[in-house]
Amino acid sequence: MIFIENENNTNPRLNLALEEYALRNFSADTDYLLFYINEPSIIIGRNQNTLEEINHEYVKKNNIHVVRRISGGGAVYHDFGNLNFSFITNHDIKSLNNFKKFTAPVIKVLKDLGVDSELKGRNDIQVDEKKISGTAQFSTGKRMVSHGTLLFNTDLGEVVNALIVKMSKIQSKGHKSVRSRVANISEFLKKPMSIEEFRKLLLEGLYDASEPFESYHLTEAEWKAVHQLKEEKYDTWDWNYGRSPKFNIQRNKRFDIGEIDLRIYVEKGHIVAFKIFGDFFGKEPVATLENILMGSRYEYDDISEKLKNIDLTDYFGAIDKEEFIELVYGG
Repeated sequence: MIFIENENNTNPRLNLALEEYALRNFSADTDYLLFYINEPSIIIGRNQNTLEEINHEYVKKNNIHVVRRISGGGAVYHDFGNLNFSFITNHDIKSLNNFKKFTAPVIKVLKDLGVDSELKGRNDIQVDEKKISGTAQFSTGKRMVSHGTLLFNTDLGEVVNALIVKMSKIQSKGHKSVRSRVANISEFLKKPMSIEEFRKLLLEGLYDASEPFESYHLTEAEWKAVHQLKEEKYDTWDWNYGRSPKFNIQRNKRFDIGEIDLRIYVEKGHIVAFKIFGDFFGKEPVATLENILMGSRYEYDDISEKLKNIDLTDYFGAIDKEEFIELVYGG
């Protein structure tokens, strides 16, 4: 097995690009192991509706990255207290969805450190009834990646803040996350240590459990290709938001001018149908306003731009534009 050095990069978009690049381009003659620690971020499962998983207002205010990964499963929160591991191997039908095989060496190291952990359910590592790790897989048909998070010293309060969704009455076909009781590995250690020390011990433990490792540093050309993949895929709104399954939203609010009830239908991240109902009075037909928003990205900035030069009092009476935008896309 070869250990891939990520050169201490903490940008989640770059680390996910590195993982995918290694999966698709590195030699199939050997297995690979990758560790990475990310800046505060929410990593969305491949088949999820991003808006159902995040507290958009909180995420935007706190500059938390939102990035979609190539594997399925639920949304997870990463920060500097979270160590991520990734095994890259040849596709094997017996290994696909066999989370026990890939978590076993990790669990052994945890047990050696005094953390009485075990695989529970399909893909969670737990101590008692508290989740300390979640795992997921993706296969190209030839190669596969089995990766997971290890909550070492994560700010668990931020997990709640960033992943509680305030969007009301949203319906989609996306795979929704199931929230579990979580805990940090550091709570169960016999003696305190830093995440860097934990990373070193985990790597040494995995060395002992396998054939001799060697470390690999990407070439300049390989890093250039990784950065290109990041820019063309993981940096894009289309990948992180636009790939969400189609969904519809009902949002309503009573203003001084009356109640406004919105029905919004979104496909590939864009508004494909928009209807406004309510008991307000306006001079202009709301159908005109509905058409203005048709086709726009379902994101705060794009909706704001579409309405920048629109006088909403023509349609509703005296209403604050910012409050209306928050109703359309509110956090």
